[in-house]
Amino acid sequence: MLAFILVFAFTFISHELRSTSSGAADFPRRVISSQEKLVEIAVGEGSSGSVIAEQLFSAGVIESSQSFFKLAIVDTRAARIAPGLHLLNTKISAEQALEQLLDPSRIPNLIKVFEGAWNSEIFAMLEARGFERKEIQEASANVQLPDGFQTLEGLLFPAQYSFTPGTSALEALQSMVRSFEMKTNTLALTKDSSFTAQQLVIIASIIQAEGDTKDFTKVSRVIRNRLKIGMPLQMDSTVHYVKKMRGSVFLSTQSTSLKSPFNTYRKYGLPPGPIGNPGLDALSAAINPASGDWLYFITVSPGDTRFTSSIEEFNGWKALYTKNRKAGAFK
Repeated sequence: MLAFILVFAFTFISHELRSTSSGAADFPRRVISSQEKLVEIAVGEGSSGSVIAEQLFSAGVIESSQSFFKLAIVDTRAARIAPGLHLLNTKISAEQALEQLLDPSRIPNLIKVFEGAWNSEIFAMLEARGFERKEIQEASANVQLPDGFQTLEGLLFPAQYSFTPGTSALEALQSMVRSFEMKTNTLALTKDSSFTAQQLVIIASIIQAEGDTKDFTKVSRVIRNRLKIGMPLQMDSTVHYVKKMRGSVFLSTQSTSLKSPFNTYRKYGLPPGPIGNPGLDALSAAINPASGDWLYFITVSPGDTRFTSSIEEFNGWKALYTKNRKAGAFK
């Protein structure tokens, strides 16, 4: 029931505001000792700035609720406060309170979903934070998916999450799906006549796994160009997904022969589902590919990815990649 993004509706209603003639009362900024006792602040999903301000004031963190409320209005960082438990010092300035609310080290049981994470990896994170494996498995089968989607893979949005005690696995997973919906509501996932929203997320997941951010739109174009002419995608990342293999850029011939609907060396078209959970940049690139006639790309060395429409040029770069790999460039 928790979502990563908080929309601050700063309608200020306070019963215990403490202020001075010069403005809101605020403790002076001070040096924090590691030996000080911390208090728990449980930020709920959708909490407004005034609600958080009152929580901080009631717990003795800040001198007045108005001091934090006024700061949160003008400081855009306040919109990044994650829901869940936060451990804060008492008698600190409003600015320090905001900094501590944004500090991941002060969020117990923090779950960081990285861009491209597989659902299996996210489930392992949840289990490590105390959720039961059986509950997670049952929850994954019962999450309500947005219209137009058939798989949970691809919809657990990469972000930082913290869940209050008593949160169920279903609520935790559902909050990640809601984060996906909130972050993509301005993207034209349903406006592309060539692909469904599900297919665009599949494409985005491949983009996320295959390229650096600066190359995302080019990788997107390669995928579209290959699909258009009926060429197999032949993406290593789809085989890595099947084998649950990370950290290797080399794919053996035996691996490319693997029997799986996700093996894009054997199967034409898109795989049946996403191969991970893409971030916003990859999703945007899936919708808005660069212009180009490229059919091939290869990373010849870290940070050097090249694109071409010529198989001859590609083969030349492939030889360079092999040379660099054997020399240890990718270790």
